[in-house]
Amino acid sequence: MYFSIIIPVYNRPDEIKELLESLLLSDYDKEYEVVIIEDGSSVSCREEVDKFKDKLNISYYYKENSGPGDSRNFGMKEAQGDYFIIFDSDCIIPKQYLSEVEKELKSSYADCFGGPDAALDSFSDIQKAINFTMTSFLTTGGIRGGSEKLNKFQPRSFNMGISKIAFEDSHGFGNIHPGEDPDLSIRLWKMGYQTRLFPEAFVYHKRRIDWDKFSVQVSKFGKARPILNSWYPEYSKLTFFFPTLFILGLFLAVLLFFFGIAWLLSCYVIYFLLLLISATIQTKSLTIGLLSLVAAYKQFYGYGLGFLNSFIKVILLKQKPQEAFPELFFKVKP
Repeated sequence: MYFSIIIPVYNRPDEIKELLESLLLSDYDKEYEVVIIEDGSSVSCREEVDKFKDKLNISYYYKENSGPGDSRNFGMKEAQGDYFIIFDSDCIIPKQYLSEVEKELKSSYADCFGGPDAALDSFSDIQKAINFTMTSFLTTGGIRGGSEKLNKFQPRSFNMGISKIAFEDSHGFGNIHPGEDPDLSIRLWKMGYQTRLFPEAFVYHKRRIDWDKFSVQVSKFGKARPILNSWYPEYSKLTFFFPTLFILGLFLAVLLFFFGIAWLLSCYVIYFLLLLISATIQTKSLTIGLLSLVAAYKQFYGYGLGFLNSFIKVILLKQKPQEAFPELFFKVKP
């Protein structure tokens, strides 16, 4: 089996340098290739990539900006491997990653897999707090952090793999972003392919974002879900409504408190205390624990209200997703 590592990048040469440096430390002793796709960047990573030409089997392509999904598709079409491994540019790869993937594929083959994300000690406190809230069972059910308590695992494109056969049959990612990864997973399921979590194939996901960018990101996640539900209603779940119900319930709890009804707000206080304790214990830092409360609130608020906005427009009012939320769709040239 020959791996092709596919990495789209947009204006982040420093991230590419860190990712490629981490690949140099890999304990994988078989040949593989790295394919870098510059997605119309104004700040090129070509110079950084050239520094690794004599250390890695690496190729570089520049294309007009059309989004990460189309850039991954571009890279997979150019790649020589029979199994593609996809990373976001803000990932750092543990040395055992490729060996773990090979071991999982040999023990129980899957045409598409996903792996968890983790945080390095060198990450900032905000990055660690965001990582906690994006992976904790208390906030997301652990679906990004390694939980297999789902009937079907939906790989996330910051750390996933797909066979060449499955890519060619499915034509890869669509032009929605975010949401292109669950869209691909569902289409693969409908075609009879299996997806699976590789729990030990984790990456360190750096997420170079501040609070404002994080709020925008999770809002887009929320907006994308009702669109996917409208495309694939058979895969819609009541649990998708939870962040919206959570944040609306919080607003109601605060309102009721001013009328002397405190029990609902008390439930939220208990929840956030549990979240604080869990984050503090896991990260061994009270500061990160407190920042995790901020991250969790922004996550529920952004996702929940984004979901509600999209649910009203796409599900209730039957608006076309591309017209209701044009910011979620890249224009891909034929």
